[in-house]
Amino acid sequence: MAAGRAEACDVLVIGGGAAGLSLAHRLTENLAATVTLVEPPDGPLRPAERTWCYWGAGTDGLEEAVSASWSVLRVHGTDGRPLTVEPAPFTYRMVRSTDFERMVHGRLARADGARLLRATVESVCDVPGGAEVRCALPGGRSLTLPARKVFDSRPLPGLPPARTRLLQHFRGWFVRTATDRFDPTVADLMDFRVPQPAQGLAFGYVLPLTPDRALVEYTEFSRDVLTTEAYEAALGRYCRDVLGLGALTVERTEQGVIPMTDARFPRRAGHAVFRIGTAGGATRPATGYTFAAVQRHGRAIAAALRDGHGGIPAPYGRRALAMDAILLRALDTGRIDGPDFFTGLFRDVPAERLLRFLDGTTSPREEWGIGLRTPVRPMLRTAAEVPFLPRRSRPAARTGGSNR
Repeated sequence: MAAGRAEACDVLVIGGGAAGLSLAHRLTENLAATVTLVEPPDGPLRPAERTWCYWGAGTDGLEEAVSASWSVLRVHGTDGRPLTVEPAPFTYRMVRSTDFERMVHGRLARADGARLLRATVESVCDVPGGAEVRCALPGGRSLTLPARKVFDSRPLPGLPPARTRLLQHFRGWFVRTATDRFDPTVADLMDFRVPQPAQGLAFGYVLPLTPDRALVEYTEFSRDVLTTEAYEAALGRYCRDVLGLGALTVERTEQGVIPMTDARFPRRAGHAVFRIGTAGGATRPATGYTFAAVQRHGRAIAAALRDGHGGIPAPYGRRALAMDAILLRALDTGRIDGPDFFTGLFRDVPAERLLRFLDGTTSPREEWGIGLRTPVRPMLRTAAEVPFLPRRSRPAARTGGSNR
């Protein structure tokens, strides 16, 4: 079939996941540029429905897509004792990918100079004055899309070299119980009342939606993923032995892997081609949190384009990444006990400040105070070691699924 060529746009965004949708949303919100969002057509390249969670304060432009929120958070230590915090003004918010997609697609349809295109991207290359994206339409016809800037959210073929590489991997059940078992006002962020692996850490995660419905996940921070059968067994034990849910029905499942690494993710793939999302380093290395970061990054990119700034900001500053490199190494070596470390943070640090710290938005003074509440000697030993460790390549696990 004959190839076609589209009219040039200011910004072309590749990918319909959290990062691509978020950037398209912020660009149309700010009317910063003419925008084309390219998503895969229906089929195997389109990701399954996912859940994204984040903490936010006040209005943030996502209200239409938020399906549930919680103002009270809870952590259970390995000793079984609950620790409950109220992180006002923050609430913990859940976004289903289908709701978010519907919201962003609607705004693209209503915005002048914005459009959605379903196509399979085949190549991206720099050209004078910008970049070109060549793709295949569902019918097989080729189409070339010129743009001044391209933002690519597709996963990298492999993770860059790193000193430390862990994976946050999980499987979740959307369950309905025979009787009321949940308190819809309280979200369990980390429940360490599960058997801990020999290396890394494991926890349960419960987001109650109604008194008889919840998302229940089993999560590990470790070097390798489990089999589906192992996740299912762990979820069954957690629901039965720890939560005491009794008879239940699993209505839907989710599973995913998030890289936790101090690798240096490339922010550019060309002079006019930029990477966003996990591929661009938007996943917080020590926690796996991504969704809030892609919102901030999307707003910052939209503001830079609107104001005519040449530079595109990074998702995180060097200080946050340096702290994460130390924490990852300390967890991976076993110098700190993961459950005790995270439980201690929630116990000793004001909740609002801790949530900002986990998202990378605290000041140096606040971070110093938080650091004094961590195991100082093993952290100092690790800080002295990290700069001299070599970065090595390792096979990449397939990433995707829920992003917190």
